[in-house]
Amino acid sequence: MIRTGLILSLFIVLYLYPAAGSADEHGAKFFPQVGRLLVIGQQQDTIEDYVREIGVVPGGFMSYTSIQWIDGLEAPADHGAGIHHADYLLTHYSQTALQLGLYMVGALDDVLAGRYDENIRLLGDWLKQAGRPIYLRIGYEFDFKDNGYDPKKYELAYRYIVDRLRAQEVKNVAYVWHSAAMMNHAGNFLDWYPGDGYVDWFAVSYFSALQLNTVEAFADLAYRHGKPLMIAESTPAGFYTSRGKKEWFRQFFDLIRRKDIKVVSYINSRWDGYAMFKDMKWGDARVQADPEARAFWKNMMGTDEFLQSSPDLFDTLSYGQDDPKQ
Repeated sequence: MIRTGLILSLFIVLYLYPAAGSADEHGAKFFPQVGRLLVIGQQQDTIEDYVREIGVVPGGFMSYTSIQWIDGLEAPADHGAGIHHADYLLTHYSQTALQLGLYMVGALDDVLAGRYDENIRLLGDWLKQAGRPIYLRIGYEFDFKDNGYDPKKYELAYRYIVDRLRAQEVKNVAYVWHSAAMMNHAGNFLDWYPGDGYVDWFAVSYFSALQLNTVEAFADLAYRHGKPLMIAESTPAGFYTSRGKKEWFRQFFDLIRRKDIKVVSYINSRWDGYAMFKDMKWGDARVQADPEARAFWKNMMGTDEFLQSSPDLFDTLSYGQDDPKQ
């Protein structure tokens, strides 16, 4: 009886409950079959600097647009945070994925009233012609207080956009539900949740070790829903010394491995150099700007753990033009 009970307990643990730091990848769109997808953002100049200085094209890039203007896609846009230009990234870096943030602060009522239907159609047309896997963060950082997203309206607007893109037969997009994961998080994450049928990936922002408990709670929530986790935005905010950056990176990569995060987006930005961020005192997060950070980063990227641009990348992400799901 003791042996039978032990076997039964092991069965329950291993098969009926997802392991901490893992996710059921069945149906998880653009889930890396091996390794972790590395995404670099977010301004055109810092992206170019990264590729030139590090000497390797990452597996993906980060860019932004908005439901109000559908800007930064076909033409460059700069709202004080540097130039975003998605078509530039598509043209210059063909064997890469795209992680795209869709801003919709102040627009929820208009989305639900149908006033942005034409913009959604334009977005869908652009997504389809991109010809690569795209992770779309609809209303990113839904729970960040300054964004002011009413939970119910956010949920409905998110679903509205997904429904219209699906009706438009946009198939090369994975839909991402992205929490700010702030340490003083107020409310229940699920108050904003559009539902399992509308979310392919859960995602978090990670800027400080003070967020660790919140990030881990959100990761556990993702795995309970059978969804993989992405770090959608990350940067060592406010570190001006090599020692501080080194410790931030140590905790960052420990988190990635401990929770088995499969898409990792790093903002390689010179924060103090942009008008939008100059008063935030976030410093210079470019890995190539600090000799110790550069050496540490190149050592981490010198293995097969992090996916870079390659002819095999799309296969690794289970992306193909002949796949009816895409």
